[in-house]
Amino acid sequence: MQIESKKVNVKRSAQDLCSYLSDVKNFEELMPENISKFEVLSEKSFVFALKGMPEIGLEVKEVEAPEKVVLGAISDKIPFQLTANINEIDEGNSEAELIFNGDFNPMMAMMIKGPITKFLETLTTNLEKLQ
Repeated sequence: MQIESKKVNVKRSAQDLCSYLSDVKNFEELMPENISKFEVLSEKSFVFALKGMPEIGLEVKEVEAPEKVVLGAISDKIPFQLTANINEIDEGNSEAELIFNGDFNPMMAMMIKGPITKFLETLTTNLEKLQ
């Protein structure tokens, strides 16, 4: 299952945005308001939970500066990746798109597609607000 966010303009250079997304502490700033837990586990990993949802652990799997940051699930129970594709527009602006890729059975995919789509929309909206 693949879900793509809208592309948003961010008032940061591609390198700045890549560095920002590579630092897991910064994801707390991007999370939805209904977050019930956010905890940095290590320099490369964190866990979060939204109200009414199970905890999800993510870790930085790959960084191809300045155009890509790949986060992946810590647990094999729910295998997925969240990829941020970054394109430089000019010195102080870039374009970002988030892509969710998960390997789910059809029933699970149907249940989580809506919440994941909404989650990606929130992350990209908050990225757009970065200064």
